[in-house]
Amino acid sequence: MKKALKIAIAACCAAAFAVPAAAQSDAAANYPAKPIKLIVPFPAGGTSDVLGRLVGDKLGQAFGQTVVVENRAGANGNIGADYVARSDADGYTLLLVDLGNLTISPSVYPNMPFDPLKDLTPVTMLAFSPHLLVTSNALPVKTQDELVAYAKANPGKVNFAAAAGIGSAPHMAGVLFAQKTGVDWGYIPYKGGAQAMTDLIGGQVDATTNGMVATYPHVKSGKIRLLAVTSEKRLPQLPDVPTVSEKIPGFVTGSWQGVLAPAGTPAAIVEKLNTEMAKIIKMPDVQEKLLTLGAEPMDMTTAEFNTWMHTQVANWAVVVKEAGIKIE
Repeated sequence: MKKALKIAIAACCAAAFAVPAAAQSDAAANYPAKPIKLIVPFPAGGTSDVLGRLVGDKLGQAFGQTVVVENRAGANGNIGADYVARSDADGYTLLLVDLGNLTISPSVYPNMPFDPLKDLTPVTMLAFSPHLLVTSNALPVKTQDELVAYAKANPGKVNFAAAAGIGSAPHMAGVLFAQKTGVDWGYIPYKGGAQAMTDLIGGQVDATTNGMVATYPHVKSGKIRLLAVTSEKRLPQLPDVPTVSEKIPGFVTGSWQGVLAPAGTPAAIVEKLNTEMAKIIKMPDVQEKLLTLGAEPMDMTTAEFNTWMHTQVANWAVVVKEAGIKIE
């Protein structure tokens, strides 16, 4: 009798666990059954927006459903990210974001309304594009070593443009560079890279790190000077330009573009999205577009992406704490 009772209980437990698994499988099989909303938490025209519309169009074709790209800009991407974190966890509201900003924000904003590690689920990494370390032509330096030497010889006199505001990925790249080299420069915040570039060209600021799309055209035209790139290896597009890491081992900053969903989104749906987007990012026309953006395609499993997120948040927390940066 006792043995029969144990068997019955075990069967009931197995059935209880099987129902959610079956429900998840059904949800993925029928997904998507309606349009998907892809939130880009930055203004139109930037790298995230361009990539969002490109991937959104391809994803819509693959799924036979409309993918609507919606820009919800503000607070270094946190307004749009918070919107997604509060959305239904059904796979119909997704976030395409510059992860450089997202992984820094928990340390910079003490009163953030959401936790990227707890309230969002990593779906897939799409692309990486490094920052360019550039200076005004008026600054008497032509190499990274010369910039460090000049800044040390003139402490507090070199101004660094925080191209997307205090706490942004470009700003924190400058902070990390200063920590690693021992330079002392002041930071001037800007709402976006365009105005920072204008002032750099005009000589109102001396140096900055910024994304390739907004920066390289001014380098090519000779209006500003390119010293180095912040990728791990030299860019195939710029083989003669050294990396910052050649002088500072391990120094890699830039724009990591990734897609996340609200926490609790069924794992089967997350995997379905990961698989489809991995195919999209390998398409020849998509890779060609990435090349024009100065970006390289990335391919991670959801588990790898999750580990990457936790590592980045922890690493930037150390940098932010040492710099004493807080935004109320």
